[in-house]
Amino acid sequence: MKISTRSIVVAGVMIAISAVLALTGLGYFPVPNVTSEATIMQVPAIVGGVLEGWGVGLIVGLVFGINALTRFAGLPIFVDQPAWMPFVVLFLPRLFIGVVAAFVYQAMKRSNQIAALSVAAVAGTLTNTVLVLGLGILFGLLPWAIIPTVIPQVIFECVIAAVITVAVVVAWKRIETGRGGSSV
Repeated sequence: MKISTRSIVVAGVMIAISAVLALTGLGYFPVPNVTSEATIMQVPAIVGGVLEGWGVGLIVGLVFGINALTRFAGLPIFVDQPAWMPFVVLFLPRLFIGVVAAFVYQAMKRSNQIAALSVAAVAGTLTNTVLVLGLGILFGLLPWAIIPTVIPQVIFECVIAAVITVAVVVAWKRIETGRGGSSV
C-alpha cells in the first residue's frame, strides 16, 4: 500500500477533527435512553475512509477507539469483567468504521457519488453501533432489550453522519451536485 502526501494530510485533518470532537465533548450528544449519549465521532473515520481509502479510515477510527476506551472503560458494565473486555467492546469496533465506509463507497461510487457517500456513512455508522452493542450483548454486558431503545438514536446518528459526510466530501472533492450556480 502506497501512502501519498494527500493521504497523510487527510488523515491528519480527520485526526485533528476527531481530537477536537473528543476533547471538547462536541462529538457526543445527550439522549434520553440507556446509552445516555449519541455520537458523531464516527464521521471523521468515515470521511477519511471515503476520501483516501480503508487505511486512512482505520487510522482515524483508531483515535475514536482510544477516545471511547478512555471515556467509557470505567462504566459499571465493565466491573468484574476481564481487563481485555473494554478493549474488545469499546476499541476494536471503531477500527472498522472507516474500513467498511471505504469499501462501500468504492463499490458504489460509479453509479452515483451522493448515494454512495450516503450509504457509506450509514454503513460506517451501523458498523460502529452493531459491533459495539452486538459485542456488549454477546458478552452478556448488555441485555437484548436494549435494541428497541436505541433504534431512534441509531437513525439519528445515521442521518447526521450521512448529511455531514456528503457535505464535507462534496465540498472537498468539488463533486457536481446538479445545483445551479451563479455565473457571476
